[in-house]
Amino acid sequence: MEIMENRERLEAYREKARKLVEQMTLEEKAGQTLYDAPAIPRLGIKAYNWWNEALHGVARAGVATVFPQAIGLAASFDQDFVEKIADAISTEGRAKYNMQQKYEDTERYKGLTFWAPNVNIFRDPRWGRGHETFGEDPYLSSRLGVHFVRGLQGHDENVYKSAACAKHFAVHSGPEDLRHEFNVDVDKQDLYETYLPAFKACVQEGHVETVMGAYNRVDGAPCCGSHMLLQEILRDEWGFEGHVVSDCGAIKDFYLHHMVVDTPVEAAAMAMKNGCDLNCGNLFQYLTQAVNEGLVEESRLDEAVVNLLTARAKLGILDQKEHSVYDEIPYEVVDSPSMRELNKEAAARTVVLLKNEGNLLPLDKKKIRTLGVIGPNADNRKALVGNYEGTASHYWTILEGLQDYLGDSARILYSQGCHLCHVNKEGKGDDRSAEVKAVCEASDVVIACMGLDASLEGEQGDANNEFASGDKPNLNLPGKQQEILETICSFGKPVVLVLLSGSALAVTWAQEHVPAVIQGWYPGAMGGKAIAEILFGDRSPEGKLPVTFYKTTEELPEFTDYHMKGRTYRYMEQEALYPFGYGLSYTSFAFENAAADTDKVTEEGVGLTVRVKNTGHMRGRETVQVYVKILKDGTPNAQLKAFEKISLEPGEMQEVNIRLPKEAFGLYDADGRFVYYPGEAQIFIGGQAPDDRSRQLTGRTVEALRVKM
Repeated sequence: MEIMENRERLEAYREKARKLVEQMTLEEKAGQTLYDAPAIPRLGIKAYNWWNEALHGVARAGVATVFPQAIGLAASFDQDFVEKIADAISTEGRAKYNMQQKYEDTERYKGLTFWAPNVNIFRDPRWGRGHETFGEDPYLSSRLGVHFVRGLQGHDENVYKSAACAKHFAVHSGPEDLRHEFNVDVDKQDLYETYLPAFKACVQEGHVETVMGAYNRVDGAPCCGSHMLLQEILRDEWGFEGHVVSDCGAIKDFYLHHMVVDTPVEAAAMAMKNGCDLNCGNLFQYLTQAVNEGLVEESRLDEAVVNLLTARAKLGILDQKEHSVYDEIPYEVVDSPSMRELNKEAAARTVVLLKNEGNLLPLDKKKIRTLGVIGPNADNRKALVGNYEGTASHYWTILEGLQDYLGDSARILYSQGCHLCHVNKEGKGDDRSAEVKAVCEASDVVIACMGLDASLEGEQGDANNEFASGDKPNLNLPGKQQEILETICSFGKPVVLVLLSGSALAVTWAQEHVPAVIQGWYPGAMGGKAIAEILFGDRSPEGKLPVTFYKTTEELPEFTDYHMKGRTYRYMEQEALYPFGYGLSYTSFAFENAAADTDKVTEEGVGLTVRVKNTGHMRGRETVQVYVKILKDGTPNAQLKAFEKISLEPGEMQEVNIRLPKEAFGLYDADGRFVYYPGEAQIFIGGQAPDDRSRQLTGRTVEALRVKM
């Protein structure tokens, strides 16, 4: 039974909360709507700080397992594994909470309400926070979001393990430097077809406890005070029963930047009146005045506090009488050997092999006497962790992972090559061109480690941003990286380019000139170990791209344009550099005998079967991807509608059964209505998307079927 499906239990929690609220003064109720809610000793209510983060591990509160960044987890295309990671995060979260409570540590980042996952759509590769998301596709984001929520919240019908939060609601993906004042112009079709599905799935399937509003406006109303978003869609259409929290400082934007009200009191009233229950900020301290002045009904404030106390009751932390099995999770599970092993497995599952000319990879350990490792991300811990990260007790960069892996069997020569992004015009300090040449000349194989880190792409206001807003100005390798890469390749040695980044880079030169290219994302604290094992063939890469890699920045629509036309694999017309859903393997897979159980879409949808065989010489995992194209002018390109991860030994065949629900064949019209168009639909089944570029890169086609609507 999914957590909190027991209606009687839910109502008991809510009734308990109501009785407490009935005994509160107006000032006490207002205080409970602040993220740092004070204690009310006479009612047995302890102080509680709602602000905590767990995007890819328990963050900002000391040692915890630092898993791969969210965009990397998305590349696994494995919803069950993502749930396993989230379950591990909540286990560490409970363990740390239990320890902190024992020692009366109740400050920020010490609670059980984790503000993750980020299910915004990564619609533009320049967005600095895109690596916090599960990519550009609403279906993939929905499935991974739901399973991440389930992993965090657990499956006990009586109590949450921790509380998850779907953020940032809604239509939010940059530019970062405009987010506090920006009004998104979005049509109903894009709203319902692209920007809302992952939130809807988290609410209706994942039963997520919390939804966080976004900074921007939509149709003129700030998201944290939008009646359309928070009441009409979230509560009325979707039946959301949890609580809504503002993004941090977002309510202050109502009068400072959005200019929709004149005073802090009016801002607090607008947010509360339209459905925001909890303020990450301090403006809800004005709610007492707002109620007294008639700007918001006290009954609405009561409702908000009931929502908040109900959440604490669900967690089993509303009063000291409550006890759950989660209270027994010991601190020793944090950063344990089993957590490290899971983390290394996660890092390995995220790696995407983009190119492998002449089967250069995997490398043969016996044939390498000297290995060159060059580049600013070779020994860069920041490039392992992304943002919203915890603190690992040990980090393995790519250099360290290779050193551990090879031991004394080969000499490793290392050069940073250049700074990650700075160019020293005087040629001093970080100019390593001579050293790069020396390393290349002496090496049998060179591993070039390039890309970005969270100082180049991140959230506006992060202290370490190299670029003011956290967004990328373009898709190029920054600084002197391209120059160093070309120098490396000029020596004629076998070169493997390992990219660590949280977003797509336009590595068109590398695709033409570098024999092997790997996308490693921000692979977590164990990333160097996992990548070393993949480079030398201890396991095969299995990741698939959750985003499109474009050829140039110039082909993108304006960053501020939220219309989906020309964006992502679902609407783009040009050819990608590396397409969504693409990723190579060291082994090979054949898809055969695809069939549907009907030639017409029924109320039960369409049942599919396909045989998948490992036709190579190595054990591997493949992602079975199913896409649907509605054969009507003006409809999106073929869209992902199902996926399943399977593991096959060499020569092994497995029959895969997938049921596409009827909803997989519907689309939203211009008025945001879900409709089924008469005619035909095409179904594609394979290990990739059905586009021409994927066929060029893999040499494979996908199975195709037609059904009537």
